[in-house]
Amino acid sequence: MSFLLKVVLLTLIMAITACSSLQTPQAIQVGAQRGELYLPLLQNKKVALVVNQSSRVNNQHLLDYLLSKQVNVVRIFAPEHGFRGDHDAGAQVKNAIDPVTGIAITSIYGKNKKPEKFIMDEVDVVIFDIQDVGVRFYTFISSMHYMMEAAAESNTQFIVFDRPNPNGKFVDGPILEAEFQSFVGMHPIPVLHGMTLAELALMIKGEAWINKAASLDLITIANNHYGRELPYTLPVAPSPNLPNSQAIQLYPSLCFFEATPVSIGRGTAFPFQVMGHDSVPLGDFEFTPIATPGAALHPKLENQLLFGKDLRQSNIEGLNLDGFIYAYQQFKSAGYDFFERANFMDKLAGTDSLRLAIEQGQSAEQIKAAWQSNLQAFKQQRKAYLLYPDY
Repeated sequence: MSFLLKVVLLTLIMAITACSSLQTPQAIQVGAQRGELYLPLLQNKKVALVVNQSSRVNNQHLLDYLLSKQVNVVRIFAPEHGFRGDHDAGAQVKNAIDPVTGIAITSIYGKNKKPEKFIMDEVDVVIFDIQDVGVRFYTFISSMHYMMEAAAESNTQFIVFDRPNPNGKFVDGPILEAEFQSFVGMHPIPVLHGMTLAELALMIKGEAWINKAASLDLITIANNHYGRELPYTLPVAPSPNLPNSQAIQLYPSLCFFEATPVSIGRGTAFPFQVMGHDSVPLGDFEFTPIATPGAALHPKLENQLLFGKDLRQSNIEGLNLDGFIYAYQQFKSAGYDFFERANFMDKLAGTDSLRLAIEQGQSAEQIKAAWQSNLQAFKQQRKAYLLYPDY
């Protein structure tokens, strides 16, 4: 083989190798894994954490990781489901002492959603590191809101460790209207906002959605090698009733059923992956919710045989209204009340227009068409706060 041919072949091999390496995505590195960026900020500081079971640095809980790095963690703030993620949805989270470390745990779920100033005055830095799922009514966003406000009011630094949004490629649903603001929706954003928690924190501050927003010392530790279009499987279940990727994918579409008599599988091995009722059959799949401590102590339609649909193998994603409208029509035909908790439905939707449109017989396509201009305005508004390329 001639020298020239060898050179040509070697060049071709190097080019193929380079192309192959470019096509192989690097592993996503979440904010908590980037200790080189934030550990210097924590030296000689009294640190508080807003964390749960999803707050991991590789195979180690963030609390244990920080303690191993001699960070002075003085308090833990526990959101919905508790510090260990073992409380039912809506269950009271109490103040306590962590038996492993002896660190004080302060509840920020229930009556006291925002810590009192004397507690905040005891810390220099609050770190927020919780896995979100990209849906407005997932209450960790609301907990972050109150903690940011508490930090702003006490001149405490607030650091958000970012994590991927498993529903990050979707922006859909109605924008929340002010009169429907509640703990399941606090900001004028759509049901699926397509942002990470760090991006949302920047928007909450930048749009002055909290008291004393301008004075908040906010730092974000971004994900590395992340794009919102990239698939991402969560290493830890973000809450007891979202046990897997399918439940997380279906959550935006099924959560509206919480305001109706329909079960979406709480109290089964597949929560947020089925739908059914005992008196109004919604399909041929049979299941029975039972008491499940740590996930659903008294689930809807407990111990009743339900008939509905098994969605564990479905390809439903984003915000799909077809199943919800179908269930409404079945209940109406059977003479049963579907929107038995209309006020809660409107809080979940952030508006009463969705419920009213369904009652008026509008199709999913008609309903979604009405959202589009507001969604385009929101996408423009959020651009200033995005840490990763838009999708």
